[in-house]
Amino acid sequence: MDLSPFETDNSVSCRLASQIPEVCRTEDCCLGIDEAGRGPVLGPMVYGICFCPVSKKEDLKELKVADSKTLTEAERENLFEKLDEAKSYVGWALEILSPNTISGSMLQRSKYNLNALSHDTAIGLVQYALDSGVQLKEVFVDTVGPAEKYEEKLSQKFPGITVTVRPKADSLFPIVSAASICAKVARDRIVKGWNFAEDLGEVDTDYGSGYPNDPKTKAWLLKYLDPVFGYTQFVRFSWSTAQSLMDSKAG
Repeated sequence: MDLSPFETDNSVSCRLASQIPEVCRTEDCCLGIDEAGRGPVLGPMVYGICFCPVSKKEDLKELKVADSKTLTEAERENLFEKLDEAKSYVGWALEILSPNTISGSMLQRSKYNLNALSHDTAIGLVQYALDSGVQLKEVFVDTVGPAEKYEEKLSQKFPGITVTVRPKADSLFPIVSAASICAKVARDRIVKGWNFAEDLGEVDTDYGSGYPNDPKTKAWLLKYLDPVFGYTQFVRFSWSTAQSLMDSKAG
């Protein structure tokens, strides 16, 4: 997985993708969608799709893909390697939403929240697979917001494709688990190797989990909050935690 297109400029969003397996252009395929990094105040949110022929669903099961949240980092990396080795029949694509994109979207005047951003990103990735010639017949999605409404929205957008939206889809459907692994591996690697555009000298990379309620994350946010310029582009400055720390420091 070459992350350099995003790392060259991590202030903007970026799409990365594998080669499209030839078999996916000729056989009926299923596709799974999941995301990583929805809740953290630090780093990007990564949307992933994974697709393979319907006839290969069992092969995917044998790779023992599971919901990425239940796996260790080493297990995820190992499974991503296996998915990569199965490139004769498995394809993937990622949309990396930079912290800048997320905050900019959420703070613009017309209301555009995280759910809307998630839905639009997922739709864009399904469209990418179709435009690339993947013969999509089934799409499985981990829900964002009410599952029925989201399922209806996607079904209307992609007539002729059977869409299944479920909570915890990443633990129910191996193709969603595979998408979840691709997204999480990419996000973990990006966060670990984040290239700070700002001149911060030696950056302390011990920022905890990145979730707003983590004391370590909060301490890191305070440490790198500039009284004039605010936060680095690693931070989703629209998150309430980031906002309230900024307000308290300005006060």
